[in-house]
Amino acid sequence: MRKLVVSIIAITAASAVFAGAGDVEKRLKEQYPATRITEVRESAIKGLYEVVMGRNVAYTDESGRYMLFGRLYDMKEQKDLTALRLEEVNKIDVSALPLADAIKTVKGDGSRTLYVFSDPDCPFCQRLERETVPLLDNVTIYTFLYPLEGLHPDAPAKSRRIWCAQDRYEAYRAYMEKGTLPANDGSCPNPVDRNVRLGAGLGIDGTPTIILGDGWRVSGFLPAAELERRLAAGAPQRARTAAGG
Repeated sequence: MRKLVVSIIAITAASAVFAGAGDVEKRLKEQYPATRITEVRESAIKGLYEVVMGRNVAYTDESGRYMLFGRLYDMKEQKDLTALRLEEVNKIDVSALPLADAIKTVKGDGSRTLYVFSDPDCPFCQRLERETVPLLDNVTIYTFLYPLEGLHPDAPAKSRRIWCAQDRYEAYRAYMEKGTLPANDGSCPNPVDRNVRLGAGLGIDGTPTIILGDGWRVSGFLPAAELERRLAAGAPQRARTAAGG
């Protein structure tokens, strides 16, 4: 009887040790060597582990055999925990952004900073420029021309013509608001191809993508009031989805 009790205790202890996030991460990497697993930690649900795979988040049990892909909500707090984690995982190191490849606009004292990846032919980007940007103040905006050629075949050429204008921001604004392009052939040295590679490397697959000054990103169009709220809010309050295209 004593041996049976000792055996049960030993098995229970071994299971408890295995259930740690580090052990789950080790087992996942052994089972899925081709998958880039960057972090594993306990989720808000006992026995369920959060798995970060590059820029994606999934959930698994301690065995690693079963995976859940989807959203985890805290209904009491009315929070999308997965969205919050995705924002954290996809945070951008803004100090590494090549600002010389962006169109710089300063409004007011320019004390706040935004980085925008924009396709000139994206209707939500045009709305952002027409409806949101004019209502912002005390902000510096760096706009990276980021044409999504698969959706808008003419956007790369238009981006080059905008960049080659004498006043880049005025050319960008004129096209976004009125559809008027500058009178050049877009043959000057330009960063458009570099911006496409940069955005792809950052996992940006839609426009507009707005990056706040602390590196947190927002995908899609935001009205001025909501963008102002996010500029003023702490990171945990930012996890909402927005329209994009």
